[in-house]
Amino acid sequence: MMDQAQSLRRLVADQRREEGSEWGSARIITVCSGKGGVGKSNFSLNFALKLKSMGKRVLLFDADIGMANIDVLMGVSSKYNLYHLLNREAAIADIIQYGPDRLPFIAGGSGMQELFALSDEDLAYFTSQIASIADSMDYILFDTGAGLSKETLKFIVSADDCLVVTTPEPTAITDAYALMKVVHSSYPDISFQLIVNQASDEKEAFATSDKIRMAAQRFLELDLPFLGYISSDSHVVQAVKKQVPFSMAFPSSTAAKDVHRLTQKYLTAGPSMTASRPQGIKGFIGKWLRRNTKMF
Repeated sequence: MMDQAQSLRRLVADQRREEGSEWGSARIITVCSGKGGVGKSNFSLNFALKLKSMGKRVLLFDADIGMANIDVLMGVSSKYNLYHLLNREAAIADIIQYGPDRLPFIAGGSGMQELFALSDEDLAYFTSQIASIADSMDYILFDTGAGLSKETLKFIVSADDCLVVTTPEPTAITDAYALMKVVHSSYPDISFQLIVNQASDEKEAFATSDKIRMAAQRFLELDLPFLGYISSDSHVVQAVKKQVPFSMAFPSSTAAKDVHRLTQKYLTAGPSMTASRPQGIKGFIGKWLRRNTKMF
């Protein structure tokens, strides 16, 4: 078994981009949804893989407390998760595992609840562990639980970017809007970007986007950029059954092409939509500590 230092060196080497590129602080992305069943985790996984395929260094963090399933979607058995880090049973380099295309990820589930009840000493340890690898990443992507819980809210209000995934289904539209409304009422500085999943065609995707964006503008005075859409595609279901990300199992599928296009848009326009510079993991933890999620 590799020791921690060797494992970390390999991670950095695997994720390094073209020689001469600058190494800055990782941009923190939270992916959320108003309800379950909209394909949020599947999007997070394939979005992370596309970022990696475009030369970005990405760490995918399964931050769903109750229904963590990123490892299942990849068909990877998780030996370690966050619990082992928080209990000092493993270092950060040990709990980072690898999925398809050597995508680094941290499994969720056990340990997530403990993250929200850390002592000052334990929080300092957790921060130092995450910070030890954060500068070797361009993006750290948190796939949160569906709906709005105290835990999910912490990720939303602390990240650089928050991507909201919905579908054209009326309940999904209503719940996505409700999530943003509740967050915006207490944290008007938070910016969102919208993604429509499982759209039958481009027309339906834009119609869905327009409904939410117009409501957000009219009633919340919130500008909601539309990042893109992913088509309803039978290949996605087939890939889930195979436990292989659809962008890798069926790279020529409509859904895979949609994710590719959406990822390109994020890299060229996404960060500028929020008009913010990446704060890095220390900024993320700082906001985490300062934000008082009193609505819960």
